[in-house]
Amino acid sequence: MSESWEWQHQAACLAHDLALFFHPDGERGKRRRSRQDMAKAICKSCPVLRQCREHALAFPEHYGTWGGLTEEDRDRLRDHRAPFGRRVRRTS
Repeated sequence: MSESWEWQHQAACLAHDLALFFHPDGERGKRRRSRQDMAKAICKSCPVLRQCREHALAFPEHYGTWGGLTEEDRDRLRDHRAPFGRRVRRTS
């Protein structure tokens, strides 16, 4: 598969502190959800949302908010897409 990375230059997240898209060690609960919600709001208006989401699911990206999806969101999608009910989990 030939992957073009040019879409990343148009990403809305580049205008923000990228730490917003990746959780610090030990972040939990309301603080984590609040940060994720802010990241998702930025993603929602991103002109390359689709490309970012496809990248995160195809490679897969294990950490951070990509294409409006958190790590947990992507895990749920991968579990749902797994053939014959087989669960596909990240190894990290």
